[in-house]
Amino acid sequence: MNRLITISIFFILYFLLEWYGYQSIKTVFKTSKYKEIATYVYFGITIFFLFLIIFSIYSRINNVTIPFQNYLSAILLGILIGKLLLCIFLGIEDLARVMRYGFSKYSYSRTSPIQNIDRSQFLNSLFLIFTSLPLAAFCYGVFKTAYDYKIHRKKIFFDKLPKAFDGLRIVQISDVHAGSLNDYKALKSAVEKINELESDLFFFTGDLVNNIASEFTEKIEIFKNIKAKIGKFSILGNHDYGDYYMWNSSDEKVANLDLLKSYHKQVDWKLLLNEHVSITKNESKIEIIGVENWSGKLRFKQYGDLKIAYEGLEKEAFKILLSHDPSHWDIEVAEMYNDIDLTLSGHTHGMQFGVETKWFRFSPVQFVYKHWAGLYQKGKQYLYVNRGFGFIGYQGRVGIRPEITLIELYSK
Repeated sequence: MNRLITISIFFILYFLLEWYGYQSIKTVFKTSKYKEIATYVYFGITIFFLFLIIFSIYSRINNVTIPFQNYLSAILLGILIGKLLLCIFLGIEDLARVMRYGFSKYSYSRTSPIQNIDRSQFLNSLFLIFTSLPLAAFCYGVFKTAYDYKIHRKKIFFDKLPKAFDGLRIVQISDVHAGSLNDYKALKSAVEKINELESDLFFFTGDLVNNIASEFTEKIEIFKNIKAKIGKFSILGNHDYGDYYMWNSSDEKVANLDLLKSYHKQVDWKLLLNEHVSITKNESKIEIIGVENWSGKLRFKQYGDLKIAYEGLEKEAFKILLSHDPSHWDIEVAEMYNDIDLTLSGHTHGMQFGVETKWFRFSPVQFVYKHWAGLYQKGKQYLYVNRGFGFIGYQGRVGIRPEITLIELYSK
């Protein structure tokens, strides 16, 4: 019943937006012989959009994999954001018209006629052009930047890092979401980029698949080729548990997770499930801690237990924590385990949409996650949030490229 109410409210609001947006079409084409054609095109796009929405909902409910999902996500987002922008611009223009009308009402004498202030044909033409850009941008994000991997390099200095590990090279990737990846040539190229970095340690910080373990089956041979001199370690992310899939039984869900865990072993990644391992070099050691998914956001289930994973560790030991969701660092790690030196996370994807320049960074995800991409510090503790290797939902990236991270550790 609640779902029906939600869907009904969505469609009512959407149709109100459609009617409002149509005012711009009427203004631009009010004296044009193409007015009727423009009307058909506008509402044709509306019908097409609603068809895509219904088809997408049907596919998700019935666990149907759509061959053209990449293009579908780009078109859906492009149309929706474009129309939302159009309505925002119209709202601003209408507010300005009301203000001008009010000003004219009190500026003229009572004997002077008060003129209606019409919509600006020029401004509305600009609105239509500008609001077509999101569709182009999201399509570009699918075809051009979805596999345009960027290597982010960071050097971090620590008091506690043993001299034997000075210059330790760590490569991190996160959020592969194998079910969304279909360009095998690009994946092989990405693995080559990883290997060119000649890492000592390789870390994968969760979300190997979207929902089903079999999404990764055909990618095993590719990811198996990742090399690291000392070892390769991994953890689970919120999508790996199959919580967002409609299973026929609980046993089927358990079997899926067991299969996923076996895939980590097949690619030679040591999967850490609320546990830690020691790395020894020249009689010095560092500790690698891996927890299952732990989130400070209520909509995500908590499987992780840092207390269990930490048990037996010395406070003085240098520690690296792998935890999928960066909100874990905010709420528990930095507050209760201030001897954990470096935490590596992912999860946010940088929302796959934003702006990153040398002087300015923005993504809508920052309104949900305080730490959403890159390196952060609190006291002597550091957190690095990887922007994600793959993608989900929207099958592309705009402004936030997929990431391979190289972190070099040095002792002060």
